[in-house]
Amino acid sequence: MRTSLSSVGALVAAACALAVLPTGAAQAGDGPPPKDHAQVTHTRATPEGNPSSRAAQAAGVCNDAYQIGKTGYIKWRGHTAASVKQFYSPNCHRNYAYMYKWASFHRAHPRMYANVAVHKVRTSELVGLRTWHNTTKRSFWSNPADTVRHCTTARGALRVPGDTKQSFAHSSVRC
Repeated sequence: MRTSLSSVGALVAAACALAVLPTGAAQAGDGPPPKDHAQVTHTRATPEGNPSSRAAQAAGVCNDAYQIGKTGYIKWRGHTAASVKQFYSPNCHRNYAYMYKWASFHRAHPRMYANVAVHKVRTSELVGLRTWHNTTKRSFWSNPADTVRHCTTARGALRVPGDTKQSFAHSSVRC
């Protein structure tokens, strides 16, 4: 069988391209949940983040979501005000941002403005953004974000009445 030079070149180019692609490259949220991940069965909000909570269900969070990456902390005038975490659902293939307002900050500042979203690192786009005005809530979930194939963080922000600027934080980057 004779092969033309152009078909050999195309075959070599295709083989080189495949060799450069990583096999089984991990994406944000890929893989099984951590070994210590236990499915929560109650509907209360928790500092750890409860995908079965009423707040999570109102945002469309899938029940199998678990935390990925490290927690970020929102500081307000030197005090920790809230925790920010990113979650991933293997069943729904979506990421979520979660923010939990600490009890000590809530006692001092029961009302606030808040927003939470999944942050695409490369484009700075906020995906799944949800916003609350003058709220007394302590638990905040973003809408589902179709960002599993991107490098992302969870981003949470809050502003207390009388402040002109938001305080915000990100969880660690997941790719």
